[in-house]
Amino acid sequence: MRRVGTRVTVLVGLLLFLAAAVALAVQDKYTVKVPGGLAFSEFKGYEAWQVISISRNQRVMAVIVGNPAIIDAYRAGIPGNGKPFPDGAKMAKIHWTPKPNTFFPDASVPDRLADIDFMVKDSKRFADSGGWGYAVFDYDTASDTFKPGDSTDKPPQGNDAKCGYACHTRAMTKDYVFTEFPKR
Repeated sequence: MRRVGTRVTVLVGLLLFLAAAVALAVQDKYTVKVPGGLAFSEFKGYEAWQVISISRNQRVMAVIVGNPAIIDAYRAGIPGNGKPFPDGAKMAKIHWTPKPNTFFPDASVPDRLADIDFMVKDSKRFADSGGWGYAVFDYDTASDTFKPGDSTDKPPQGNDAKCGYACHTRAMTKDYVFTEFPKR
């Protein structure tokens, strides 16, 4: 009888140890960082930010959200009024692969998370990239983890905080921001 109790205790202990190991092995997305640049943790709470706009191409659909600083700037007329966004303005662009809506097959809805792009205005920290820092974090469904974007991405990422600068120079006259804040 005593041997059975000991075995059960050992088995329960082993199961608890394995459960704890698995829990610790699950990635905390807020620990991921672009080498030499932005950390995912700098955008903590982005899931609850207000929607700025949406976008879509042949591969992905996206919602662009912003923190209160960028929302207030848009409401004040930036960048259309010629003023720059304030330091601390942040946005996140969350990409999903699309799938047909079950009830309306002509409409698309998000399917799998693909990646998340981040931008932050910090004119001192990112003086050599128009005052903006950029990051792309690719999502892996199988492992439920994020990793910094790299040169194999479409479009390729430079894997540092300036990865979006070259592309965003097209919008230099709008303080390097493509996304407009449409009428609501």
